Amino acid sequence: LPGFEKINSFSYSPDGKKIVMCAVKKGKGQSDIFVFGITTSAIEQLTNDIWDDNNPVFIKGNKQIVFESNRINDTIKASDDANYFVKINRNSDLFMAQYPFTSRVLIRITSTPEINETQPQAYTQQYITFLDDKNGIFNRYVAEFDSAISFVDTTEHYRYFFKSKVITNYDRNILEQSINQQGTHIADVIFANGTNMLLVTPISQKLNEVSIRDPNNTWHRGFTRPIVSDPSNYKDPSKPRENISPEKIEPPSNSGIDFDNYKFNGENNTTGNKPQDDKSKPTVKNDSLSRKKPAGKPGFKFPIQKNYYTSFYSDYVVTQFDNSFLANNYQVFTGGTSPIYLNPGFNFITKVAISDLFEDQRIVGGFRISPSLDNEVMLSWEQRKKLFDHQILADRQTFAREALTAADGSGYDGRIVTTSLKYSVKYPFSPVAAMRLSVLYRNDKTVALSEGDFSLPKPTTYDNLGGLRLEYIFDNTRKVMLNIMNGFRFKVWTEYWRYAESTRHDLFTSGFDARYYIKVHRQITWCNRFAGGNSLGTDRLLFYLGGVDNWLNPTFNKNINVANPNQYGFQTLATDMRGFNQNTRNGNNFLIFNSELRVPIVRYLLNHPARSDFLNNFQVIGFVDVGMAWTGWKPLSKENTENTQDYTYQGTNVVVTVVNQKNPLVGDTGFGFRSRLLGYFVKVDFGWGIDNWVVQKRIISLSLTQDF
Repeated sequence: LPGFEKINSFSYSPDGKKIVMCAVKKGKGQSDIFVFGITTSAIEQLTNDIWDDNNPVFIKGNKQIVFESNRINDTIKASDDANYFVKINRNSDLFMAQYPFTSRVLIRITSTPEINETQPQAYTQQYITFLDDKNGIFNRYVAEFDSAISFVDTTEHYRYFFKSKVITNYDRNILEQSINQQGTHIADVIFANGTNMLLVTPISQKLNEVSIRDPNNTWHRGFTRPIVSDPSNYKDPSKPRENISPEKIEPPSNSGIDFDNYKFNGENNTTGNKPQDDKSKPTVKNDSLSRKKPAGKPGFKFPIQKNYYTSFYSDYVVTQFDNSFLANNYQVFTGGTSPIYLNPGFNFITKVAISDLFEDQRIVGGFRISPSLDNEVMLSWEQRKKLFDHQILADRQTFAREALTAADGSGYDGRIVTTSLKYSVKYPFSPVAAMRLSVLYRNDKTVALSEGDFSLPKPTTYDNLGGLRLEYIFDNTRKVMLNIMNGFRFKVWTEYWRYAESTRHDLFTSGFDARYYIKVHRQITWCNRFAGGNSLGTDRLLFYLGGVDNWLNPTFNKNINVANPNQYGFQTLATDMRGFNQNTRNGNNFLIFNSELRVPIVRYLLNHPARSDFLNNFQVIGFVDVGMAWTGWKPLSKENTENTQDYTYQGTNVVVTVVNQKNPLVGDTGFGFRSRLLGYFVKVDFGWGIDNWVVQKRIISLSLTQDF
């Protein structure tokens, strides 16, 4: 609701089409009454003066509104309202207004400057109930709407008024009251035994038979000004009270309890030595608590469902430099001669997301462009209204690639344009577990760069693929701070791709990723990750072991050959191996274990958030990585333990073959630093790799990513 500082209270109309509310407008000091139309979203202001109006409710359908106010007259915008130095009453009276609001003259329900009436509600069709502290304790009163002939000219003119009476006599305040929709029971909140208690009692439908005398004034009320119309009834609290003998105590004629005059069953007579006969003295019984629920009353009914008109609001807007894709896809295999960029390098990204009020629908759009003119455009729509979540994602990426391999085995430079379309449906088993099924389509357009007579005649080629992806996701982690969390999460997936060709060309891949975050002490966390994957088919996925995700300065190890390169159609990275360059090992299978201790040292030592965002998120980590990648089913086969490279001397037919022994299993250790700088989470790692039990040269990696 625009234009308001706060909403103090509100109440629905019986038909559910309107809300009457007490609110404070911006720049105004008082609370006024407003009516909000749910179907029209229109706001109607009923009162606008210096007085405070609170707790409005509809009565008799939508015809009247009752509210409490500290105003001293029954006319809105009276002449004295313009005087801001008028004495403000600290107590509230009740007023009733006809609705629609055609008259500025209110009907006064109560007129007690020294008494506070609050929380009006519709009691029955003929009565209004409210809380009144006439004797110093808030008890429940009811008021009956009545009329009388005021004067007669050509027709009869009536004046309207209310007759009120008390229906409870408690020894403590009623803090809140609420009547159910059927009008059969009323709930009270009282304070007893050091805590708030909720009492539910049935409503008497025969209020004419309920007769409770006005409660006696409390000691506190005796020190205030007289609150009764007859001054002779007022007693000075400084004078001793009159001693009343038990014989003068009259049995109450009401269904409540008189807390000033009562006697327990079996209580001894204070004036004599013999106990009185229990049957000879009347006892007090709270019949209101013992009455049974009226039979035949209907149960709770939900209100009639109304149309929800969708309105979208901005979820987030991102405009910054980045080094990640808007949507991740497998990259086309380039022959294993240059670094693989699972990140597009440093680029400028713009991303906008909008959601409706209930977050049932979400639309995300974005684009990025890099200095090399590689670009990407993405658009996503999500439907999350019911149990199944649906998503449609369209993405277009362009990549400049070197040394692409033609069908005849020759190499050339080219540009690849990848257009992908994905439809996903997700089913949650619980708040932390879900299954997701995706239907995939991909088109790879390869354009040869015009660099000479060899590449000019090469035609543009198109590859169309269709696929299915099935995932199971579990995540019960709890975020402690940036890059620090506790709990366990994992994902298992399987995926199948098929080329739209007459001959069979396909890819089948599956994998898992499990991460466990263990709290050591306060924010210090021990993080472990175990991941793996494999690929099968005629166009397999090649895993390059080594490096980190979103590496800003990636390096590629060209000394490790790719066994059987003709069987691969796509490539990706197997990370993190922070002590090695990319392609320290490769193959269609991989396993990786990462373990690191994250210590947010500044936050831990200060024991409270620092003002500097960099110091507040500064973390020191120590890590150990172990991983392996291999081809085929046997990690210790000859093609995985021997690295073969052929060297041809130019101008001769001499070919020298060099065979080096290698172990599929490698490891590394080191330390690193993390923090958020200028809005980017920056990671710097110093790693020393161990290959064939030999410590390798130190690798420094700079990346922009969180977690592992």
